Amino acid sequence: MRELGHWEEIPSTAQRCGRRISRRRNGMWATMCDVSVAGFMSSAKCVVAKVADMHYGNGATTPCSDIKSSEMPYCSDLNTTAFVRRMIQKEAPDLIVYTEENNPVETVDYIGDNIDWGASDAKTSMDAAFAPAIESNIPWAAILGNHDVDSNLPRPHLMEYISQMKNSLAKVLDPQAAGVHGWGNYYLSVFGSSATPTENTSLLNLYFLDSGDNSKLPEIRGYDWIRRSQQTWFSSLSQQLRMASPAPALAFFHIPIPEYDTILYRDQVTGRQLEDVYSAPINSGFFSTLLESGDVQATFVGHDHLNDYCGKLMGVNLCYGGGTGYHAYGRVGVPRRARVIFANLNEPQGRSLNISTWKRLDDSDMTKIDEQLLYSKATDVRSPVRTFAYRKGCSWPWSPFKYPQGKCFFWSSVIYTGVVTLLSIFAFFSGFLFHRYRHKSSLAYKPLNSENKDKE
Repeated sequence: MRELGHWEEIPSTAQRCGRRISRRRNGMWATMCDVSVAGFMSSAKCVVAKVADMHYGNGATTPCSDIKSSEMPYCSDLNTTAFVRRMIQKEAPDLIVYTEENNPVETVDYIGDNIDWGASDAKTSMDAAFAPAIESNIPWAAILGNHDVDSNLPRPHLMEYISQMKNSLAKVLDPQAAGVHGWGNYYLSVFGSSATPTENTSLLNLYFLDSGDNSKLPEIRGYDWIRRSQQTWFSSLSQQLRMASPAPALAFFHIPIPEYDTILYRDQVTGRQLEDVYSAPINSGFFSTLLESGDVQATFVGHDHLNDYCGKLMGVNLCYGGGTGYHAYGRVGVPRRARVIFANLNEPQGRSLNISTWKRLDDSDMTKIDEQLLYSKATDVRSPVRTFAYRKGCSWPWSPFKYPQGKCFFWSSVIYTGVVTLLSIFAFFSGFLFHRYRHKSSLAYKPLNSENKDKE
């Protein structure tokens, strides 16, 4: 583990942002502008470990779920925190982000359902759940999921407590003051290394949104969704950030949007789908908002513990993290896991060169699986050309081929023309044979005349 050092004030940064608290820690900034922005300075490489659905209860007395019977006597919540500690040691993160189920940028990120209905005291459970990050003296952030409120603290108090914990970068955007639904809508910005041209430039932005718990409308039963006020806040913030310094971005929230189910039928995914997608019963249109923003390259959720796949829809990667917690439901024989996000920031113009991801399994070797590229500046996945090619049919779900970008439109047109031609030929011959058969049948038919009917 690298030496982490201490915090110190940076007056010049504070002056640039008015009510902005800015501290520096061995090449990292932690900055909060008003109540909605935080950031840190990174080196040329940024690692984010995403930890989802810990469902932490009461520690050693809380049993595990869906494991081998031989492991039941000694398995508890302590296995969850042990896994997170091993993750921190393996990836050596600089920031740990708990988004109510866990994530990192040289970080660890918790993205929902950090504690569970079994937690008798929410504060004690959160202290234990986030202990691996706090003990490592690494800054971290978190958002809430749908089960955190099943403890003895309401949602506002939970987020307020998290924001005040040691080294926490999580922020509470007051819904009444800001007019934005939910608790825990904020963002982080990754700046360039000190003494470089990009030390004051955002290279990567991380958005965190509160996806709620359950619907508050009596006529709609099911999970909550990202509301219109949140989308307005996100769109405005995205526009401001892109005007200041265009950079790719990632978004973290707990409950998946309906497009996580759509991706299974529209494009190839990497990873497993072992359960249905349990999103809100309505589509709030947040995916369209993401497309319009133009900067978000990937979203990361939890909620469905047995899903850990990641696939691209219209240029945006939709990724699950996979279940981390042992008290949460899982499947016997399927190891708990956490997702890692790696950003290469070694680019002089102030934009990430590439962003990739993989997963770590909680086995004896901390096995690394399913590595894939999410974003590359050389082949910007959100470019108009690629979006046009997608709409022309290059990602047909039944197609066994994946064509290079330059040949996409040509070959998709050839296939489309061929299919239409074959269907037309089939329809022509089917109609011809049908009419011919009908004509022969009419010749063989001899109805009785009226004279024969009278004789009968």
